Amino acid sequence: MARYTDPSCRLCRRERQKLFLKGTKCFTEKCPVDRRAYPPGQHGQSRRSKVSEYGVQLREKQKVRRMYGLQETQFKNTFAKALRQPGRTGETLVKMLERRLDNVVYRLGLAPSRKAARQLVVHGHFLVNNRPVDIPSYQLKAGDAVQVRDKSKKLETMHASMKRMKDTAMLPWLSLDKAAMVGTFLNVPERADIPLNADEQLIVELYSK
Repeated sequence: MARYTDPSCRLCRRERQKLFLKGTKCFTEKCPVDRRAYPPGQHGQSRRSKVSEYGVQLREKQKVRRMYGLQETQFKNTFAKALRQPGRTGETLVKMLERRLDNVVYRLGLAPSRKAARQLVVHGHFLVNNRPVDIPSYQLKAGDAVQVRDKSKKLETMHASMKRMKDTAMLPWLSLDKAAMVGTFLNVPERADIPLNADEQLIVELYSK
């Protein structure tokens, strides 16, 4: 499967906002978005013409796709699944992205970024309901327990990430037992509760063309 191998911070600068792709670096003065608040490239600082409606929709789709770390085909397939489900397609899409195992591992504070969480999942460091799962896109259901495998509980990456995670920062649909390193996906969140600075309706309009 194709992977993005260029500098992650270029993606944040292209979208002109933090996508939190580099973990702790995003919260320090070294963050390029804070130091160079313009798109990358030799023409990044030049005045640009007005962005078209399509351009606005495309940028919103690219922002969300990059934030969750999906390739174009993966994102399009997720949208297709959301389209087939009842309810508002945009909200369903965001909820499906939040239910991904790699995202939940990141939200629980067991990894510093979604990219790191995806790598940990692929390497088999987690159990879901006491069964090994190494698929980052695995969709969690209400009540599912995400547990760090015994052989992985000494990984410094996880402990360093948990130390930085404040209890007050835990999202209401998640809980974490730090001592046992077990997290619980309590319920599927409502769109209003998901901390995602994006207009998913623009994505729906883009794919509806």
